[in-house]
Amino acid sequence: MSLDPLLIAELLALGCVGGFLAGLLGIGGGMLLVPALTFIASAQGFPADYVVKMAVATSLATILFTSLSSVRAHHKRGAIRWDVVKLLAPGVVAGSLLGAQIAKLLSTKTLALVFAVFVSYSALQMFIDKKPKPSRQLPQGVGMFGSGTLIGTLSALVGAGGGFISVPFMAWCNVPIHTAVATSAALGFPIALAGSMGYIFAGWDLQAVPAGSFGYLYLPALVLIAATSVLFAPLGAKAAHTLNVRQLKRVFACLLFVLAAYMASKGLAA
Repeated sequence: MSLDPLLIAELLALGCVGGFLAGLLGIGGGMLLVPALTFIASAQGFPADYVVKMAVATSLATILFTSLSSVRAHHKRGAIRWDVVKLLAPGVVAGSLLGAQIAKLLSTKTLALVFAVFVSYSALQMFIDKKPKPSRQLPQGVGMFGSGTLIGTLSALVGAGGGFISVPFMAWCNVPIHTAVATSAALGFPIALAGSMGYIFAGWDLQAVPAGSFGYLYLPALVLIAATSVLFAPLGAKAAHTLNVRQLKRVFACLLFVLAAYMASKGLAA
């Protein structure tokens, strides 16, 4: 199995950007990686029926590496609410496994449109930065399990680390934004692990997949993206504690609207 040098360069560069965003905003980089991988896979002539699902699966798998790298940096600063992670994690794992099986049943068109809708919603939340009621707090027990299940399911469907839901959710419950970003990064690992295994299992019997594929997971892209993302995730985590994250979120929200539009066009054209 040989790869085009240009493809290698594209994937390495994608890992740099995705890793930095994972550490900076706690989003796992998936909102950028999925459209980019969809574009790259389409240009490489991958089967049209699989490109979006392979992009989602591969994006999820990269979060296994970026989350560990960014979590280490956030943990050193004492920014992670591990009590929240423990309460959300069981639901997150269940939801991630469920989301991969739902994705298997969806057409490429539907999955691309689902991605576009939720990324647009996330971008809108980032842009308006609406403040929560001061009295609102995180739920407990069943409420946290249900919240974790929703986060995991949607994350597996769109190939993101869950930050596009968990960060606004925690901020809505008056968790400080830097703490929410750091805690979201910690949730990325169980989402990525369960979601990746779900996509490998769901696509195990696929025919005519590219060499190096395990189910919907494209291993060469995973290796190359992970190689650089783990180096840039700590830099993003460090920047999150020094830069004006509110302004950065608004800039990134504008980029997300563009990426959502691209995925919507892919879905409508499918």
